Amino acid sequence: MFKTVLFPIDQSREAREAADVVANVVQKYGSRLVLLSVVEEPAAEAPSVDPMVSPEVVAKLLENAQALFSQEGIQSEVLERQGKPAFTICDVADEIGADLIIMGCRGLGLTDEGATDSVTTRVINLSPCPVLIVP
Repeated sequence: MFKTVLFPIDQSREAREAADVVANVVQKYGSRLVLLSVVEEPAAEAPSVDPMVSPEVVAKLLENAQALFSQEGIQSEVLERQGKPAFTICDVADEIGADLIIMGCRGLGLTDEGATDSVTTRVINLSPCPVLIVP
């Protein structure tokens, strides 16, 4: 049913909590698991790099996530992309032929406008496949 599952991750608590659901779904359906981290491109007016999203931090985040799933006996692939998170997540889902995106209800991408303009809400509206949101 879910041959390919996309799990976009960041350093949020919600992403860590969603990992259990991802493991359960992937094990139940024997799915291919793709871990994705999206680094938002810095705005032209703020070119300084946030140390929380440096290439080293992102690589370590993906490595730790891959190790976590490996302990559960789950093989995973990792992708690191740069761009607007919601659009990039949906583009990658389309590109890899994802049957399901699983993500936390809120991540580091919550904007000043609030939850109605969150990355999660945008993914739900733009996704080429079903989206499972873990509260």
